[in-house]
Parts: sequence; structure tokens; C-alpha cells
Amino acid sequence: MSAKRRMPAIVLAGVTTLALGLSGCAAGGGTSDGEAVELSFFMGNVEANVATAEGLIAAFEAANPDITIDLDSSGPSGAEGDNLTKTKLATGEMADLFWYNSGSLFQALNPDQTLLNMADEPWVDSLNESYVQTVSTDNGVYGAPAGTATGGGVFYYIPDYEELGLSVPTTWEEFAANNEALKAAGKEAVIQSYADTWTSQIFVLADYFNVRAEDPDWAEKYTAGEVKYADDPVAMAGFQHLQDVHEAGFLNQDFASATFDDALRKVANGEGTHYPMLTFAISTIADLYPDTVDDIGFFALPGDGANGLTVWMPPAIYASANTEHPEEAKRFLEFVASVDGCDAMTDAVGVSGPYLVDGCTIPDDVPRAVADMLPYFEEGGETSPALEFLSPIKGPSLEQITVEVGSGIRSAADGAALYDEDVKKQAQQLGLPGW
Repeated sequence: MSAKRRMPAIVLAGVTTLALGLSGCAAGGGTSDGEAVELSFFMGNVEANVATAEGLIAAFEAANPDITIDLDSSGPSGAEGDNLTKTKLATGEMADLFWYNSGSLFQALNPDQTLLNMADEPWVDSLNESYVQTVSTDNGVYGAPAGTATGGGVFYYIPDYEELGLSVPTTWEEFAANNEALKAAGKEAVIQSYADTWTSQIFVLADYFNVRAEDPDWAEKYTAGEVKYADDPVAMAGFQHLQDVHEAGFLNQDFASATFDDALRKVANGEGTHYPMLTFAISTIADLYPDTVDDIGFFALPGDGANGLTVWMPPAIYASANTEHPEEAKRFLEFVASVDGCDAMTDAVGVSGPYLVDGCTIPDDVPRAVADMLPYFEEGGETSPALEFLSPIKGPSLEQITVEVGSGIRSAADGAALYDEDVKKQAQQLGLPGW
């Protein structure tokens, strides 16, 4: 089944006024003696995510004066953040609530033992079925979606395209030709931000639509240990593209030291033309660079065949199995997965794609990059979930490997082979057959 048939319909409407009444949530609560309950909430320090959480908390507390939520956003991002989350859960030191990935990284949390099960909560029925699969095991449902679906591809600076008469590419060959033209014009064609290692993965991960277009069963074979990146030229293309853009001299000179925030500044101000990234980042651009946000367009990562978009399901907010306030934690997750919760997130950071909760809408005046993404979800468009939502396997060292390949330290072939070994270790830890 194609992702576009499983995605919810996208309803374009004005942003509804944030209602303070909590749809479907009972008033009252707190402790038996009437005192207010305080919930702790742990998450990483990614700015847009923190703003989303703050917006949700403010709206929830306004509707639930008997509950306060103390947000700790000091967690690191990337692999370090993954390890800290696992450690907190394993040692019983996790906060009442926490923000974390859906999909394969969620599966590695041992959720049936560490998380509070939401399977019997009525609000679960309002979630998109494809999303539920990314926060579930055979024994439970655990998370509420923290944001919208997003696409993986390339932001581009529209004035550069207009100046040089370039067209949006639908194949890698066309993308490379555009980069050659930009380089000849003295522009930094492709921005990379390897100081934040997680940003280095986009050429590999966002290429999955192209892999699946070639072999619709690739994820199943991958999970069973029957296909490998290094042995499949189509799957290895993402690693090769990292090597190619470096060798061609397309990158910004400070690619090794530039941060995610540096990269957003560059593309927003025309200091570079292309930035491979997920569309969630448009909310940060809109916040920091409102005067230039509509100078930024977006296209799916080009491949060699059919043109379509690799889609990331939003992360989730979970409750720890060890929380001393399970009913209050469930009330917060119910709010997150409600129309009021969606409106709170829209009000806080805007939107970067469709929500996955029944009844939630997005405004009709979205930034240009979001508007460029929406046709992929509509009739006639093509999408595929990212591999991490179709398989429980995602090697934890990918971001370090892609930095090395993208920096010219390691070849694409060596990087793909090393990642296959990384994946093998994780598959064995998960006890998957065929490994």
C-alpha cells in the first residue's frame, strides 16, 4: 500500500482560535487531597521541538489548572541524546513525560517494560493508522504525535534559481547540473552542517523513496537480513551522493564546523543555495527569518527513477512506566492528540506538513517550502515512509559514518559496508531472524 493512500486527507483552513476547553478531557483531577500535580517532562534541546513542547504545555495548563508541567530541555541531540534516553529509562530515572523518536529508535527503548501503555485510551482511535504502527508493539500503543509529518529533501534559495534560470530537478543528474551552474556562478551550491552530526544523514535517509521505487519489498528484505547497502547500487546511492558532492567542490567551505542553525541562516539569506534537510526546519526559518521565508522552496531528494517524497512520521511524547501520576500523564497525551493540541502546536511553531490526528487542520497561508511539499501527499503525488518506519533496524552510528563519507574521510563503498556492520549489531541485539 502506498504511503499517500494511508496519509490523512489534508484540509487547508485558517488557523482556528486555540480553545482553552480540553476536548474529550474531563475537568478536575490532581491528587486525592485536591493538591495540584506536577509532572516532569524531559527532552532534547532542538529549538523547534522545545518551542512545540512549550506551546503544548502552556495550552494544557490553561485548560488543566490542577496540573503543572516542569520542562527540562537540557538533553543533547543525536546519538548522545539517544543513549541518555535509554539510560534514564533503564535506570528508572526518566521523567514522567519525555519526547523521543517514533519508529525504529522507539522500538529500541524496550517499550513494553519502560513506557506507559495507552492502548485502551479512546484518543488512540483518532490517530492515523500508519502513525500508530510507529509507536506500537504487539502489546501496546505508547505515544502521541508531537507535530506533523515531514518530508526529506532539499531546501533551495529561489532567487538563485531565478537568477540562473534553473528548474527544480527531478533526477540526480539534473540536481548535479544545477550544482555545477551554481558553482560556476561563485555560489555555495550545497550546504552541509556536520558540526551537528545528525544533519549529515539526509542524502542517505531521504533517498529511501528511490530505493523503494526500485524494489517495493526492500524494507522487508532488509529486516530479514537479505539485502545490504553495500551490495545494492540503488541503496548505496545515498552514500555515493555524499561522496560526489564533496568531490565536486559543491559544499560550503565551513561544512565541517557549520551547525544546523548556521545552515538555516545560510539558505535563508542566500549564502548558499541548497540545504538537504527535513521540512520540520521551515518552522525555525519562519521564526528567525520571516522576511525571507518565502524565498525558500523545497523539492524531494532526486533519484534516478520515479520522483517522490520520503516521509518522516513525527516524533512522539511518551509517559514513563514509572510515573507516579499515570492518570495525569495520560491526560496530557490525550491533549497532544487532540484538535486543541494540534492548534497549540500550529500556534507555537507553524506547520511543516499534515497532522496525523483526525480533525486537525493546517492554515492556508503556509510558507512556500511547505506548499511545495503538499502536492506529494495529494492525488497524483508519490510518497513513501522513511525506512525507519518500515523496519525496526537503524544503526546508531549512521550519522558518524555519513560525516566521514561527506567529508572525504571514507569512501561511499567503505561507508556503506561499515553501516551494514552497524546495522547487523543492532539487528542481533533486537533478536531478529536472519542476522
